Amino acid sequence: MTEVSPPTARTAPPPRAARAATWTVFALNGFAVGMWVVHIPVVEHATRISHSTLGALLLVLGGAAFAGMQICGPLTDRFGNHRIVPAAGVLLGVAITLPGLAVNWWTLGLALIAFGFFNGSLDVAMNAQAVVVERAYPRPIMAAFHAMWSIGGALAAAVGAAVLGAGVPTALSLGGTGLLCVLIIAIAGRFLLSSTESSAEQGTVDTGTRRPPMRIVWLLGILALALMLSEGVANDWAALHLRDVLGTSESTAALAYGSFAVAMTAGRFATDRVAGFAGPVAVVRYGSALAALGVAIVSLSPWVPLALAGWALFGLGLSGGVPQLFTAAGNLDTRASGALMARVVGLGYVGLLAGPAIIGGLTRWMPLNVTFAVPFGLCALAVVFAPAIRPR
Repeated sequence: MTEVSPPTARTAPPPRAARAATWTVFALNGFAVGMWVVHIPVVEHATRISHSTLGALLLVLGGAAFAGMQICGPLTDRFGNHRIVPAAGVLLGVAITLPGLAVNWWTLGLALIAFGFFNGSLDVAMNAQAVVVERAYPRPIMAAFHAMWSIGGALAAAVGAAVLGAGVPTALSLGGTGLLCVLIIAIAGRFLLSSTESSAEQGTVDTGTRRPPMRIVWLLGILALALMLSEGVANDWAALHLRDVLGTSESTAALAYGSFAVAMTAGRFATDRVAGFAGPVAVVRYGSALAALGVAIVSLSPWVPLALAGWALFGLGLSGGVPQLFTAAGNLDTRASGALMARVVGLGYVGLLAGPAIIGGLTRWMPLNVTFAVPFGLCALAVVFAPAIRPR
């Protein structure tokens, strides 16, 4: 009788291949989100909706993303983030084509619900995968993944400007983006690591039974909310600060966000080495202090060059904190990494959305530069509570 061989287990990809694949996923997600952002004005015009309606639909998108995070987190723990990442990435590729096909407010709303949900799902899953890959390395590498997201967004800005300038139909450009997502994620997904493969690389097995205190999880989430709220303030108000407070031209005002974004991206590429040398607590504590100094300079400076330097310091200081928080959340309990990260990433996302709205509301009663006391205070809060991310 012929002996039947048992099915072979999946061969674990090497950590470097998994790292490159995860880099690709982060960059691809940043590119997809960036392509949607640059097409927002065109989609608004095509669907004939008002600014207020668009604002409401963008809140719907944010709510759908938050829901996707909370649903996807436990799924990554049950089925493995190396399976959820490709699934969410493919579905995101399909969903990003939908806004280009919308013809009115309700079809656009449905499209943004799908896009937001699968973008939130991929956000949690790819960060959980980044934590798994980082465990297979002897040094921190999380911040570089977030830097690749920024690189993807910058590439989308350039590509988006080119296709818009060439008059390419929105349905075609977003459809091409979706096809690119599906193809690349299908290839990258083959090289992702499961949590058991990561433990095997380290020669360790997770046998712990103790669950982390929920107060630690919520504290990490509040810190993520604080730092990402501060980032959201810079995203939406940096250029307006230079134009309205310092009276610059539109072109000069654009340099404010540019200095912030470039400094943040560069800082993320450097953060991993700093974290390996000084530890994650120092990255959050001194980075948040630097960010507080930067936004204080922005708020008080009457000179454009000094204000630009302040925005750059703000971006540099914020660059490393959030990746350290996500790593800490993902390593609190490797059996529930996805669910824990969903809470922390979700709260951070709430801060990113809420920051611009909070500042906008405060400008009814005080000058714009005075409202920057909010991110200053939140960065100071992060300085105080930075020890919460100490590895346990």
